[in-house]
Amino acid sequence: MKTNEFLNVLKEHPKKSLLFEYKAGHLVGANYHITEVKNITVDSVDCGAKTDFWKETIIQLWESPKEKDKLEYMTAYKALGILNKVDSIKPMEKEVEVKFEYSNSDFHTAQLFVNDVEISSEQLTVKLGVEQTDCKAKDECGIPVSVEMESESSGCCTPESGCC
Repeated sequence: MKTNEFLNVLKEHPKKSLLFEYKAGHLVGANYHITEVKNITVDSVDCGAKTDFWKETIIQLWESPKEKDKLEYMTAYKALGILNKVDSIKPMEKEVEVKFEYSNSDFHTAQLFVNDVEISSEQLTVKLGVEQTDCKAKDECGIPVSVEMESESSGCCTPESGCC
């Protein structure tokens, strides 16, 4: 989901509670805060020596231990207000991927993609998910699909696989 698409969803549903599902059946607590918005520029070289360049918006979510018993979620309106204030200080790139950074005591820190948005009469639930790492230069590394699948299932990369 692009940053502008996320902002538009918030604008379209200002009165709804804004929930984040960080993995199936697990919600970020109602005590969350938006603690940071990052304009990220990635300038990379992959294992096949190809360069790449892109930008992302990363919105950090943090659960306040002082508010752990809080039951009422932030509204889309409040979240939009926070993001608009950030945008007035340091403009966000609107046509780039938006991700959410989150962790808790049972879930490692991760940058999560928006997989879906579920809208009900009272809530706006942003369903997040991880994307697996991948070799971007499979042709150069000589990784056939069958070897890639074996590597994923075994959890490691063998020297003869051509994996970089």
